[in-house]
Amino acid sequence: MHRTVIAAALLFLAACEPVPQDPVRVRALVLSGNGSYITQEVTLNTLTDIIRMEGDVAKLIGGARIVLDSTDPEQQAASTEEGFANALVQAEGRPVTANWITQDNVLWPADFHTWNLVTAYYNFEKSREYFNTVGNIPLADFGGPATVYYFPDFILKDANPEPIKDNALWFAPTQSFMLAPFDALQRAPLAINSGIMSHEYAHMVFNRKVYGSRRLPPPILEWGAVGASPGANLIKALDEGLADYHGYGVTCKSATGCDSRFFRTSFDDNLSNDRDLAKTDRCVDAFMRDQLNNAALGTFSAQGLEYKLGSILASALYQAGESTGQREVLMRAIISAYSDETANNPGLKQLVTLSQNNQQNFNLTSVAAVFIKHVTDVPLKTALCNELIDHLQIPAASLVGPGLPCPAAAQGGNTCTKLPPP
Repeated sequence: MHRTVIAAALLFLAACEPVPQDPVRVRALVLSGNGSYITQEVTLNTLTDIIRMEGDVAKLIGGARIVLDSTDPEQQAASTEEGFANALVQAEGRPVTANWITQDNVLWPADFHTWNLVTAYYNFEKSREYFNTVGNIPLADFGGPATVYYFPDFILKDANPEPIKDNALWFAPTQSFMLAPFDALQRAPLAINSGIMSHEYAHMVFNRKVYGSRRLPPPILEWGAVGASPGANLIKALDEGLADYHGYGVTCKSATGCDSRFFRTSFDDNLSNDRDLAKTDRCVDAFMRDQLNNAALGTFSAQGLEYKLGSILASALYQAGESTGQREVLMRAIISAYSDETANNPGLKQLVTLSQNNQQNFNLTSVAAVFIKHVTDVPLKTALCNELIDHLQIPAASLVGPGLPCPAAAQGGNTCTKLPPP
Protein backbone atom coordinates (compact mmCIF):
# COMPACT_ATOMS: atom_id res chain seq x y z
CA MET A 1 0.00 0.00 0.00
CA HIS A 2 1.36 3.46 -0.90
CA ARG A 3 2.68 5.09 2.26
CA THR A 4 1.26 8.60 2.18
CA VAL A 5 0.33 9.70 5.67
CA ILE A 6 -1.20 13.13 6.08
CA ALA A 7 0.76 15.06 8.70
CA ALA A 8 -2.27 15.82 10.84
CA ALA A 9 -2.89 12.12 11.37
CA LEU A 10 0.53 11.79 12.92
CA LEU A 11 -0.75 13.77 15.88
CA PHE A 12 -2.44 10.55 16.96
CA LEU A 13 0.92 8.81 17.32
CA ALA A 14 3.15 9.25 20.35
CA ALA A 15 5.78 6.78 19.13
CA CYS A 16 6.53 4.34 16.36
CA GLU A 17 5.28 1.45 18.47
CA PRO A 18 1.58 1.04 19.37
CA VAL A 19 0.57 3.01 22.43
CA PRO A 20 -2.76 3.20 24.26
CA GLN A 21 -4.99 5.99 23.01
CA ASP A 22 -8.31 7.57 23.79
CA PRO A 23 -11.24 6.56 21.56
CA VAL A 24 -10.55 7.56 17.97
CA ARG A 25 -13.15 9.25 15.76
CA VAL A 26 -13.02 7.98 12.20
CA ARG A 27 -15.21 7.61 9.15
CA ALA A 28 -16.17 4.09 8.14
CA LEU A 29 -18.57 2.44 5.71
CA VAL A 30 -21.74 1.55 7.59
CA LEU A 31 -25.02 0.07 6.35
CA SER A 32 -27.83 2.61 6.19
CA GLY A 33 -31.55 2.10 6.54
CA ASN A 34 -32.05 2.01 2.76
CA GLY A 35 -29.73 -0.97 2.34
CA SER A 36 -26.69 0.89 1.00
CA TYR A 37 -23.35 1.59 2.66
CA ILE A 38 -22.61 5.20 3.53
CA THR A 39 -19.71 7.01 5.13
CA GLN A 40 -20.45 7.52 8.79
CA GLU A 41 -18.53 8.75 11.79
CA VAL A 42 -17.82 5.96 14.29
CA THR A 43 -15.63 5.64 17.35
CA LEU A 44 -12.93 3.02 17.69
CA ASN A 45 -12.48 2.30 21.39
CA THR A 46 -9.67 -0.26 21.34
CA LEU A 47 -7.26 0.96 18.67
CA THR A 48 -3.66 1.57 19.80
CA ASP A 49 -2.00 2.32 16.45
CA ILE A 50 -4.04 4.20 13.87
CA ILE A 51 -1.43 3.74 11.12
CA ARG A 52 -0.84 0.00 11.52
CA MET A 53 -4.47 -0.67 12.46
CA GLU A 54 -3.53 -2.53 15.61
CA GLY A 55 -5.45 -2.65 18.85
CA ASP A 56 -6.85 -4.82 21.58
CA VAL A 57 -9.33 -6.49 19.22
CA ALA A 58 -7.29 -7.15 16.10
CA LYS A 59 -3.92 -6.80 14.43
CA LEU A 60 -4.04 -6.51 10.64
CA ILE A 61 -1.20 -8.00 8.60
CA GLY A 62 -0.63 -7.52 4.87
CA GLY A 63 1.54 -9.40 2.39
CA ALA A 64 1.29 -12.82 4.04
CA ARG A 65 1.34 -16.14 2.22
CA ILE A 66 -0.41 -19.15 3.78
CA VAL A 67 -0.46 -22.44 1.86
CA LEU A 68 -2.19 -25.68 2.87
CA ASP A 69 -0.56 -28.42 0.79
CA SER A 70 -0.76 -32.13 1.62
CA THR A 71 2.45 -32.75 -0.36
CA ASP A 72 4.51 -30.17 1.55
CA PRO A 73 7.30 -32.07 3.40
CA GLU A 74 7.32 -29.62 6.31
CA GLN A 75 3.58 -29.94 6.81
CA GLN A 76 3.83 -33.71 6.58
CA ALA A 77 6.67 -33.81 9.11
CA ALA A 78 5.05 -31.46 11.65
CA SER A 79 4.58 -33.31 14.94
CA THR A 80 2.68 -30.57 16.81
CA GLU A 81 -0.18 -28.27 15.96
CA GLU A 82 2.13 -25.26 16.34
CA GLY A 83 4.69 -26.84 14.02
CA PHE A 84 1.98 -27.48 11.46
CA ALA A 85 0.82 -23.87 11.69
CA ASN A 86 4.39 -22.62 11.21
CA ALA A 87 4.72 -24.76 8.09
CA LEU A 88 1.53 -23.27 6.68
CA VAL A 89 2.74 -19.67 6.97
CA GLN A 90 5.30 -19.33 4.18
CA ALA A 91 5.53 -15.53 4.42
CA GLU A 92 4.61 -13.79 7.66
CA GLY A 93 3.73 -10.48 6.04
CA ARG A 94 4.03 -7.05 7.60
CA PRO A 95 1.82 -4.48 9.30
CA VAL A 96 -0.61 -2.70 7.01
CA THR A 97 -0.36 1.04 6.48
CA ALA A 98 -3.50 3.14 6.75
CA ASN A 99 -3.57 6.54 5.06
CA TRP A 100 -5.65 9.37 6.50
CA ILE A 101 -6.78 12.92 6.09
CA THR A 102 -8.39 14.96 8.85
CA GLN A 103 -11.52 17.03 8.79
CA ASP A 104 -13.11 18.57 11.89
CA ASN A 105 -10.91 16.38 14.11
CA VAL A 106 -12.23 13.22 12.45
CA LEU A 107 -9.95 10.89 10.50
CA TRP A 108 -11.10 10.13 6.96
CA PRO A 109 -9.60 7.21 5.00
CA ALA A 110 -7.53 8.52 2.10
CA ASP A 111 -7.81 5.43 -0.13
CA PHE A 112 -9.97 2.35 -0.68
CA HIS A 113 -7.85 -0.02 1.37
CA THR A 114 -7.99 2.27 4.39
CA TRP A 115 -11.80 2.40 4.10
CA ASN A 116 -11.78 -1.41 4.02
CA LEU A 117 -9.32 -1.72 6.91
CA VAL A 118 -11.02 0.70 9.27
CA THR A 119 -14.46 -0.74 8.60
CA ALA A 120 -13.16 -4.27 9.17
CA TYR A 121 -11.62 -3.23 12.49
CA TYR A 122 -14.85 -1.50 13.49
CA ASN A 123 -16.81 -4.67 12.68
CA PHE A 124 -14.43 -6.82 14.75
CA GLU A 125 -14.81 -4.37 17.62
CA LYS A 126 -18.62 -4.62 17.46
CA SER A 127 -18.41 -8.42 17.31
CA ARG A 128 -16.30 -8.63 20.46
CA GLU A 129 -18.61 -6.16 22.17
CA TYR A 130 -21.60 -8.40 21.39
CA PHE A 131 -19.99 -11.53 22.80
CA ASN A 132 -18.82 -9.58 25.85
CA THR A 133 -22.09 -7.78 26.66
CA VAL A 134 -24.75 -10.14 25.29
CA GLY A 135 -22.78 -13.36 25.68
CA ASN A 136 -21.23 -12.49 29.07
CA ILE A 137 -17.80 -13.62 27.89
CA PRO A 138 -15.14 -11.80 29.98
CA LEU A 139 -12.73 -9.69 27.94
CA ALA A 140 -9.83 -11.71 29.31
CA ASP A 141 -11.22 -14.82 27.61
CA PHE A 142 -10.62 -13.32 24.18
CA GLY A 143 -6.88 -13.28 24.75
CA GLY A 144 -4.76 -10.81 22.84
CA PRO A 145 -5.69 -9.18 19.56
CA ALA A 146 -6.77 -11.54 16.81
CA THR A 147 -4.42 -11.84 13.85
CA VAL A 148 -6.16 -10.73 10.66
CA TYR A 149 -4.39 -11.43 7.38
CA TYR A 150 -5.46 -8.73 4.96
CA PHE A 151 -5.47 -9.66 1.25
CA PRO A 152 -3.12 -12.63 1.79
CA ASP A 153 -2.03 -15.24 -0.72
CA PHE A 154 -4.15 -17.93 0.93
CA ILE A 155 -3.97 -21.17 -1.00
CA LEU A 156 -5.66 -24.51 -0.42
CA LYS A 157 -3.41 -26.20 -2.93
CA ASP A 158 -5.13 -29.59 -3.04
CA ALA A 159 -8.29 -27.88 -4.26
CA ASN A 160 -6.86 -25.00 -6.31
CA PRO A 161 -3.29 -23.76 -6.86
CA GLU A 162 -4.51 -20.15 -7.08
CA PRO A 163 -5.02 -17.91 -4.04
CA ILE A 164 -8.55 -17.73 -2.65
CA LYS A 165 -10.52 -14.62 -3.54
CA ASP A 166 -13.92 -13.23 -2.63
CA ASN A 167 -13.93 -14.72 0.84
CA ALA A 168 -13.52 -13.93 4.52
CA LEU A 169 -12.99 -16.69 7.02
CA TRP A 170 -11.66 -17.87 10.35
CA PHE A 171 -8.86 -20.41 9.77
CA ALA A 172 -8.34 -22.55 12.86
CA PRO A 173 -4.92 -24.04 11.92
CA THR A 174 -3.32 -20.59 12.06
CA GLN A 175 -5.79 -19.21 14.65
CA SER A 176 -6.37 -16.21 12.41
CA PHE A 177 -8.81 -14.48 10.11
CA MET A 178 -8.33 -14.21 6.35
CA LEU A 179 -9.74 -11.23 4.45
CA ALA A 180 -9.10 -12.38 0.89
CA PRO A 181 -8.91 -10.04 -2.12
CA PHE A 182 -12.11 -9.67 -4.06
CA ASP A 183 -12.43 -10.40 -7.76
CA ALA A 184 -15.78 -11.55 -9.16
CA LEU A 185 -17.77 -10.37 -6.15
CA GLN A 186 -19.41 -7.15 -7.29
CA ARG A 187 -21.47 -6.35 -4.23
CA ALA A 188 -20.28 -5.03 -0.86
CA PRO A 189 -16.80 -6.31 0.08
CA LEU A 190 -17.10 -8.87 2.86
CA ALA A 191 -14.91 -6.86 5.24
CA ILE A 192 -17.51 -4.08 5.44
CA ASN A 193 -20.47 -6.44 5.94
CA SER A 194 -21.00 -6.42 9.71
CA GLY A 195 -23.11 -9.59 9.77
CA ILE A 196 -20.61 -11.61 7.76
CA MET A 197 -17.64 -10.41 9.80
CA SER A 198 -19.54 -11.24 12.99
CA HIS A 199 -20.32 -14.70 11.56
CA GLU A 200 -16.57 -15.27 11.17
CA TYR A 201 -15.84 -13.87 14.63
CA ALA A 202 -18.41 -16.33 16.01
CA HIS A 203 -16.35 -19.17 14.50
CA MET A 204 -13.37 -17.96 16.53
CA VAL A 205 -15.46 -17.92 19.73
CA PHE A 206 -16.76 -21.43 18.99
CA ASN A 207 -13.18 -22.62 18.44
CA ARG A 208 -12.02 -21.15 21.74
CA LYS A 209 -14.95 -22.27 23.86
CA VAL A 210 -15.90 -25.64 22.33
CA TYR A 211 -12.57 -26.76 20.89
CA GLY A 212 -10.34 -25.17 23.54
CA SER A 213 -8.50 -23.11 20.86
CA ARG A 214 -7.24 -26.25 19.18
CA ARG A 215 -5.77 -25.64 15.73
CA LEU A 216 -6.82 -29.12 14.62
CA PRO A 217 -9.97 -29.82 16.65
CA PRO A 218 -10.16 -33.50 17.66
CA PRO A 219 -13.90 -33.87 16.85
CA ILE A 220 -13.10 -32.97 13.24
CA LEU A 221 -9.73 -34.67 13.01
CA GLU A 222 -10.66 -37.92 14.78
CA TRP A 223 -14.40 -38.34 14.22
CA GLY A 224 -14.04 -37.20 10.62
CA ALA A 225 -11.29 -39.74 9.87
CA VAL A 226 -13.63 -42.74 9.88
CA GLY A 227 -16.36 -43.72 7.40
CA ALA A 228 -19.73 -42.55 8.69
CA SER A 229 -19.09 -39.38 10.72
CA PRO A 230 -22.35 -38.34 12.41
CA GLY A 231 -20.66 -36.46 15.26
CA ALA A 232 -18.23 -34.62 12.98
CA ASN A 233 -21.03 -33.76 10.54
CA LEU A 234 -23.18 -32.37 13.32
CA ILE A 235 -20.52 -30.28 15.02
CA LYS A 236 -19.58 -28.69 11.68
CA ALA A 237 -23.25 -27.83 11.14
CA LEU A 238 -23.51 -26.43 14.67
CA ASP A 239 -20.51 -24.19 14.06
CA GLU A 240 -22.07 -22.79 10.89
CA GLY A 241 -25.60 -22.41 12.23
CA LEU A 242 -24.53 -20.73 15.46
CA ALA A 243 -22.27 -18.37 13.50
CA ASP A 244 -25.29 -17.32 11.43
CA TYR A 245 -27.35 -16.87 14.59
CA HIS A 246 -24.77 -14.67 16.30
CA GLY A 247 -24.05 -12.77 13.10
CA TYR A 248 -27.73 -11.88 13.17
CA GLY A 249 -27.42 -10.99 16.86
CA VAL A 250 -24.71 -8.42 16.13
CA THR A 251 -26.89 -6.75 13.49
CA CYS A 252 -29.54 -6.26 16.17
CA LYS A 253 -27.10 -3.97 18.01
CA SER A 254 -26.70 -1.71 14.95
CA ALA A 255 -28.52 1.53 14.23
CA THR A 256 -30.46 -0.11 11.40
CA GLY A 257 -31.67 -2.98 13.59
CA CYS A 258 -31.94 -6.74 13.21
CA ASP A 259 -31.28 -8.16 9.74
CA SER A 260 -32.10 -11.84 9.25
CA ARG A 261 -30.79 -11.58 5.66
CA PHE A 262 -27.45 -9.96 6.38
CA PHE A 263 -25.78 -11.84 3.52
CA ARG A 264 -27.89 -9.90 0.99
CA THR A 265 -25.64 -6.87 0.57
CA SER A 266 -22.67 -9.04 -0.43
CA PHE A 267 -24.17 -12.12 -2.10
CA ASP A 268 -26.97 -12.92 -4.54
CA ASP A 269 -30.57 -13.48 -3.55
CA ASN A 270 -30.35 -17.26 -3.72
CA LEU A 271 -27.71 -17.51 -1.01
CA SER A 272 -29.34 -14.76 1.04
CA ASN A 273 -32.71 -16.52 0.94
CA ASP A 274 -31.12 -19.88 1.78
CA ARG A 275 -29.53 -18.38 4.89
CA ASP A 276 -32.45 -16.17 5.94
CA LEU A 277 -33.08 -16.93 9.61
CA ALA A 278 -36.67 -15.71 9.43
CA LYS A 279 -37.76 -18.53 7.12
CA THR A 280 -40.09 -20.74 9.13
CA ASP A 281 -40.37 -23.79 6.85
CA ARG A 282 -36.90 -25.25 7.28
CA CYS A 283 -37.03 -28.90 8.32
CA VAL A 284 -34.67 -31.86 8.49
CA ASP A 285 -35.89 -34.24 5.78
CA ALA A 286 -35.18 -37.92 5.24
CA PHE A 287 -32.20 -37.22 2.98
CA MET A 288 -30.63 -34.80 5.46
CA ARG A 289 -31.11 -37.24 8.33
CA ASP A 290 -29.58 -40.09 6.35
CA GLN A 291 -26.57 -38.04 5.29
CA LEU A 292 -26.04 -36.67 8.80
CA ASN A 293 -25.96 -40.17 10.28
CA ASN A 294 -24.26 -42.14 7.52
CA ALA A 295 -22.14 -39.89 5.28
CA ALA A 296 -18.43 -39.32 5.68
CA LEU A 297 -17.48 -35.80 6.70
CA GLY A 298 -15.99 -35.06 3.27
CA THR A 299 -19.18 -36.18 1.52
CA PHE A 300 -21.40 -34.25 3.92
CA SER A 301 -19.37 -31.06 3.44
CA ALA A 302 -19.03 -31.45 -0.32
CA GLN A 303 -22.81 -31.20 -0.57
CA GLY A 304 -22.88 -28.08 1.58
CA LEU A 305 -25.04 -29.91 4.11
CA GLU A 306 -23.35 -28.34 7.14
CA TYR A 307 -24.72 -24.99 5.92
CA LYS A 308 -28.20 -26.39 5.25
CA LEU A 309 -28.46 -28.14 8.60
CA GLY A 310 -26.89 -25.14 10.31
CA SER A 311 -29.56 -22.90 8.77
CA ILE A 312 -32.30 -25.17 10.12
CA LEU A 313 -30.84 -24.87 13.61
CA ALA A 314 -30.35 -21.10 13.33
CA SER A 315 -33.95 -20.63 12.17
CA ALA A 316 -35.25 -22.73 15.06
CA LEU A 317 -33.32 -20.59 17.55
CA TYR A 318 -34.52 -17.44 15.81
CA GLN A 319 -38.17 -18.50 16.05
CA ALA A 320 -37.87 -19.39 19.74
CA GLY A 321 -36.20 -16.11 20.70
CA GLU A 322 -38.37 -13.83 18.61
CA SER A 323 -41.71 -15.47 19.47
CA THR A 324 -41.09 -14.99 23.19
CA GLY A 325 -39.47 -11.56 22.95
CA GLN A 326 -36.37 -12.97 24.65
CA ARG A 327 -33.81 -12.84 21.88
CA GLU A 328 -30.83 -11.78 23.98
CA VAL A 329 -31.74 -14.12 26.83
CA LEU A 330 -31.61 -17.05 24.42
CA MET A 331 -28.41 -15.85 22.75
CA ARG A 332 -26.75 -15.58 26.17
CA ALA A 333 -27.94 -19.07 27.11
CA ILE A 334 -26.65 -20.58 23.87
CA ILE A 335 -23.21 -19.04 24.41
CA SER A 336 -23.16 -20.25 28.02
CA ALA A 337 -23.82 -23.76 26.67
CA TYR A 338 -20.58 -23.80 24.67
CA SER A 339 -18.60 -24.89 27.71
CA ASP A 340 -19.93 -25.65 31.18
CA GLU A 341 -18.10 -27.62 33.86
CA THR A 342 -21.14 -27.61 36.18
CA ALA A 343 -22.00 -31.09 37.43
CA ASN A 344 -24.90 -32.68 35.53
CA ASN A 345 -25.13 -29.76 33.11
CA PRO A 346 -22.38 -30.25 30.52
CA GLY A 347 -21.75 -27.81 27.73
CA LEU A 348 -20.93 -28.72 24.15
CA LYS A 349 -17.23 -28.99 24.96
CA GLN A 350 -17.96 -31.45 27.74
CA LEU A 351 -20.41 -33.40 25.58
CA VAL A 352 -17.65 -33.82 23.00
CA THR A 353 -15.40 -35.30 25.70
CA LEU A 354 -18.16 -37.61 26.93
CA SER A 355 -18.74 -38.77 23.34
CA GLN A 356 -15.07 -39.10 22.48
CA ASN A 357 -15.15 -42.89 22.08
CA ASN A 358 -18.55 -42.99 20.40
CA GLN A 359 -19.44 -40.01 18.26
CA GLN A 360 -22.99 -41.29 17.81
CA ASN A 361 -23.64 -40.01 21.34
CA PHE A 362 -23.07 -36.50 20.00
CA ASN A 363 -26.39 -36.26 18.18
CA LEU A 364 -29.32 -33.92 17.62
CA THR A 365 -31.06 -35.04 20.79
CA SER A 366 -28.06 -34.75 23.11
CA VAL A 367 -27.04 -31.40 21.62
CA ALA A 368 -30.59 -30.04 21.88
CA ALA A 369 -30.64 -31.11 25.55
CA VAL A 370 -27.44 -29.13 26.20
CA PHE A 371 -29.02 -25.95 24.83
CA ILE A 372 -32.36 -26.50 26.57
CA LYS A 373 -30.77 -27.11 29.98
CA HIS A 374 -29.04 -23.75 29.78
CA VAL A 375 -32.36 -21.90 29.45
CA THR A 376 -34.01 -21.19 32.82
CA ASP A 377 -37.09 -19.20 31.79
CA VAL A 378 -39.96 -21.70 31.40
CA PRO A 379 -41.83 -20.01 28.49
CA LEU A 380 -38.57 -19.60 26.57
CA LYS A 381 -37.52 -23.17 27.40
CA THR A 382 -40.90 -24.43 26.14
CA ALA A 383 -40.64 -22.43 22.92
CA LEU A 384 -37.08 -23.65 22.33
CA CYS A 385 -38.14 -27.27 22.90
CA ASN A 386 -41.02 -26.91 20.47
CA GLU A 387 -38.85 -25.41 17.75
CA LEU A 388 -36.00 -27.93 18.10
CA ILE A 389 -38.35 -30.93 18.27
CA ASP A 390 -40.21 -29.70 15.20
CA HIS A 391 -37.45 -28.49 12.87
CA LEU A 392 -34.73 -30.98 13.81
CA GLN A 393 -37.17 -33.92 13.77
CA ILE A 394 -36.34 -34.96 17.33
CA PRO A 395 -38.87 -37.37 18.88
CA ALA A 396 -40.68 -35.47 21.64
CA ALA A 397 -40.44 -38.46 23.96
CA SER A 398 -36.64 -38.15 23.98
CA LEU A 399 -36.78 -34.64 25.46
CA VAL A 400 -40.12 -34.42 27.30
CA GLY A 401 -40.85 -36.44 30.41
CA PRO A 402 -39.63 -37.13 33.94
CA GLY A 403 -35.93 -36.41 34.21
CA LEU A 404 -35.80 -34.93 30.69
CA PRO A 405 -35.07 -31.26 29.95
CA CYS A 406 -38.30 -30.06 28.32
CA PRO A 407 -41.44 -28.96 30.21
CA ALA A 408 -44.51 -31.18 29.83
CA ALA A 409 -46.19 -28.46 27.76
CA ALA A 410 -43.61 -28.86 25.01
CA GLN A 411 -44.65 -31.34 22.34
CA GLY A 412 -43.19 -29.79 19.22
CA GLY A 413 -44.70 -27.65 16.50
CA ASN A 414 -46.57 -28.58 13.37
CA THR A 415 -44.49 -26.85 10.70
CA CYS A 416 -42.60 -29.96 9.63
CA THR A 417 -44.11 -33.22 8.47
CA LYS A 418 -42.93 -35.82 10.94
CA LEU A 419 -40.51 -38.40 9.61
CA PRO A 420 -40.92 -42.08 10.42
CA PRO A 421 -38.25 -43.56 12.73
CA PRO A 422 -34.98 -44.28 10.88
